[in-house]
Amino acid sequence: MNTSARSILFIVPLALASAAATASPSETRAEYTDSVHALGELNVVALKQEAMLRDDAVSATVVGSAELDALNTAAMKGISDVVPNFYIPDYGSRITSTMYVRGIGARMDQPAVGLNVDNVPYLNKNAYDFDLADIESVEMLRGPQSTLYGRNTIGGLVNITTLSPLRFQGWRVTLLGGNGNDWRASAGWYHKFSPSTATAVIGSVSYLGGFFRNKYNGRHLDHELSGALRWKFDWRLSPDVRLRNAASASMLRQGGYPYEYVKTGEINYNDTCFYRRFIFTDGLTLNWRHERFTMSSITSVQYLDDNMTLDQDFLPLPYFTLTQKQRETALTEDLVFRGEELDGRYGWVAGAFGFYKHTMMQAPVTFKDKGISELIERHRNNANPDYPIAWDAREFVLNSDFSIPTGGVALYHESAFRTGRWKFTAGLRLDWERSALRFHSFCDTGYEVMRLQPDGSVVPFRHVPIEIDDRDRLKRSYFNWLPKVSVLYALPMEGENNVYATVSKGYKAGGFNTQMFSDVLQQRLMGIMGIGAGYDVDQVVGYKPEYSWNYEVGAHISFPSARLSVDVSAFWIDCRDQQLTMFPSGTTTGRIMTNAGRTRSLGGELTLSCNPVAALSLTASYGYTNARFRDFFNGIDDYSGKFIPYAPQNTLFGRAEYVFGLGAGFVRSLTIGADVRGTGKIYWNESNLLHQDFYALLGASVELSADKWSLQLWGRNLTGTRYDTFYFMSMGNEFLQRGRPVQLGATLRLSL
Repeated sequence: MNTSARSILFIVPLALASAAATASPSETRAEYTDSVHALGELNVVALKQEAMLRDDAVSATVVGSAELDALNTAAMKGISDVVPNFYIPDYGSRITSTMYVRGIGARMDQPAVGLNVDNVPYLNKNAYDFDLADIESVEMLRGPQSTLYGRNTIGGLVNITTLSPLRFQGWRVTLLGGNGNDWRASAGWYHKFSPSTATAVIGSVSYLGGFFRNKYNGRHLDHELSGALRWKFDWRLSPDVRLRNAASASMLRQGGYPYEYVKTGEINYNDTCFYRRFIFTDGLTLNWRHERFTMSSITSVQYLDDNMTLDQDFLPLPYFTLTQKQRETALTEDLVFRGEELDGRYGWVAGAFGFYKHTMMQAPVTFKDKGISELIERHRNNANPDYPIAWDAREFVLNSDFSIPTGGVALYHESAFRTGRWKFTAGLRLDWERSALRFHSFCDTGYEVMRLQPDGSVVPFRHVPIEIDDRDRLKRSYFNWLPKVSVLYALPMEGENNVYATVSKGYKAGGFNTQMFSDVLQQRLMGIMGIGAGYDVDQVVGYKPEYSWNYEVGAHISFPSARLSVDVSAFWIDCRDQQLTMFPSGTTTGRIMTNAGRTRSLGGELTLSCNPVAALSLTASYGYTNARFRDFFNGIDDYSGKFIPYAPQNTLFGRAEYVFGLGAGFVRSLTIGADVRGTGKIYWNESNLLHQDFYALLGASVELSADKWSLQLWGRNLTGTRYDTFYFMSMGNEFLQRGRPVQLGATLRLSL
């Protein structure tokens, strides 16, 4: 453990002890306990799972609005490490919405964790990383949720619920400012037309000047500007019928990537990098209650338009650039039927789900002077020095266009039976999915062949035009059965106390390696020149689904007299064909998703929440994961027994808050808080030769509050810990991204 981590683990307990010793137990903030007891909050999105998650055989954490405000969380990255064994590294741009849970994760293509916002499932991982104002709760279920939620929930599910206009009326305004030229503002108007009809309009904007500079031009490259507008409508047509609609639109303009070249320790590259995105979603939820069951219909439409352009070599030399433009339209429909428990003994959930999405993508790679000379001409001339070549132009484009239609349907059912203190649950999902890839790869360029003369000079010999126009169609279809079985025993103790065991199957969809087409086309070009070896497109471009069996035991324990709740779990995950992002050897330009033969992950989680006195709140969580390859030979090296890269072995979170009541004056309370987040060890490659050691980050805040306003002063990474969040290779060169330095800021919140 580094020096900063040791100092944090010493400072936090000392600060907590000091606060407890100096504060009065009678001084409290009334609204605080509404969401500090994160694991005990009501699950307001319980269309499929139990209303109280601690009454179910699942490892889950619910972070409420007060704790989200205390941590200044406006996106999923804010709960990384807060939830045990849940890690979201902050690197690259917002297209890289990478999440790891219990050793399961994905850096590209299909996500390992599902995301629902106000009941609407998000299908594209590119749209996961966004700011959202007025979040009421974030609910994270760990372990496969595939039986009820289907594809790409192999690691878990995140449910985000925003504030309903039926619960709050008036104005909510938030203003945030911090170093790095970091600014954020949001304003929401909530209005109830009648006791049963309400609406809300929420707007937000944020700007970040950046923390890292590009040595090439001296400018910050991690800057961004984003804005969003959201409309919610809630209508209770009758005591048995409720209609809710949530529509949102957001835009993002983001700068480059602060990737540091390992050999020089510098961020230094010449070509422009940016990420631009527009997202629109609309979700309509209809609830109808019958005397024996409830029916919910969740219908959504989603549209994503984004453009990622980057200097693929990340060096101050004109090698090549990559652009990925994507337009995706998606439709989903989920019909959920939930039976009322008969005599409190039997309950059930059943439903049908269907989706269709269509993606249009363009992914041109532009070769520039240095790339042409080093990656093409040099190889060709070394192979045939008597007839060297010279390219027609010092820049050309390898073009790839894709059309990717994907659709699927599913039927699912889950039954729960209670007898005495026992609860038995069994479920099954039948899931069918079909995906196709229509691609068009083309290039129009050429080169001049020279003849070497005895005196060392060259003369033109012949001209070779290169005209590539490849078209084809690939398709995949999958049928899956996704079962789940669990048993829960309610302990004969005061409070919510139970132990449980569960077995479930997880599923992550297969797909296509569109980023590899530039390499496929490059090798096709080299083959025309008589050097190199071509790819088998069907094998290289497609990758298989990932499956897992999750075995878990755990307990939810509460001690009402001590105002303490404890959640503990242990898991074993047997994963087949785990999807991993790898970088092909040599001077290739792309990266590839491949399937490891077999992996296993084991570990445990512990979460504590305690209010020893009314004014003091303590929360802590710890997750341990040991994830290794059991069988993985990539054709060159055998990685069996090695740790799975990018998945942290430990996550740690601890937070304490003490509320000083200040009477009925202008300022009602003073809240002092401190928190620590820890992550690591993280291996960066399959050989486990490179890694990031465990590191810890200290945060603290001081907040003044009244009935309608609060002002918070906060800091993150107060010890200035230096750590890395990402590692990758390009053209055989190694790059890292550093984590953010010390951050200081203030947040003003108004409720009018």
